[in-house]
Amino acid sequence: MQTLLVTGGAGFIGANFVHYMLDKYPDYRIVVYDKLTYAGNLDNLKAVWDNPRFAFVKGDICDRELVERTVREHGVDTIVNFAAETHVDRSIIDPDAFIHTNVYGTYVLLEVTKDLGLERFHQVSTDEVYGDIPFPHRSKESDPVRPRSPYSAAKASGDLLTLSYYTTYGLPVTITRGSNNVGPYQHLEKVVPLFTTNALEDKPLPVYGDGRQMRDYMWVLDHCEAIDLVLHKGELGEVYNVGTGEEIENLEMVEIILDTLGKPRSLVHFVEDRPGHDRRYAMDISKIKALGWTPRHSPREAVALAVRWYVENEWWWRRIKEGEFQEYYERVYGKRQVLKRGL
Repeated sequence: MQTLLVTGGAGFIGANFVHYMLDKYPDYRIVVYDKLTYAGNLDNLKAVWDNPRFAFVKGDICDRELVERTVREHGVDTIVNFAAETHVDRSIIDPDAFIHTNVYGTYVLLEVTKDLGLERFHQVSTDEVYGDIPFPHRSKESDPVRPRSPYSAAKASGDLLTLSYYTTYGLPVTITRGSNNVGPYQHLEKVVPLFTTNALEDKPLPVYGDGRQMRDYMWVLDHCEAIDLVLHKGELGEVYNVGTGEEIENLEMVEIILDTLGKPRSLVHFVEDRPGHDRRYAMDISKIKALGWTPRHSPREAVALAVRWYVENEWWWRRIKEGEFQEYYERVYGKRQVLKRGL
């Protein structure tokens, strides 16, 4: 493993992974392949742009010819697939892009891996493929997938395709399913950066339903360390859950944001819930712990760290909050009924 094609590497988790790998492995080369949709941002790669071991290719993972040419020209031996449409709310509004990228795009990458005889294909997935998890159960990697949104269904489909290529063709694949990541470069459509930047501007924080949904918030660089470990020590054909193993209510996440910023509880607006909103995600992470990984941060620490990053990096998020994002925000939240104001 010397040259990695990181698809979706201009996005949130992908960009953090690029920074992490270039810093840790002085002999590795990284080729970022990204379509640069609204979620892809070259500012995320600003710090590595002039690194001689870094290259960037603008492209769609559904474009078989360009993917194959990129792999050949750069001598890629490993593909790490972060490329995906990721936001549940957007998948409810427009599922077509999610099926195209998350399913067909994964198929294209698997075909290139097979036909060119690459060393590894790694699929970056999500805990949402397990669906709503009743207490006290924790999802194991062997549990059936039960996705409940177009986004999670598309990701589950990509996972199943990946595993089928291992069984059918003996393709060297691994999968990680991560919990809710937070940290630098996360797009403002996601809850922690959205609520943080809204609070900084003294705007309402639109909390879905009663806010009692349970989530495992993980620091993004902890996730990157786990992917790195699976790439080097993971068993082929296996899935690894990656999270903190601890959940907090969304209301507690909101309180951490407000307390970190010194903002009042009156900014909270409980709004009409999202269709099919999963109440709880919870994963058993014993398998990856046995491989030698443990998270460095708790969910509470991760949220507070993320908030401070957005406070210190207004240059990064200010431009995103204008233009297309305003239109999206109005579509998702503008007509939602406010159920209650304040905590």
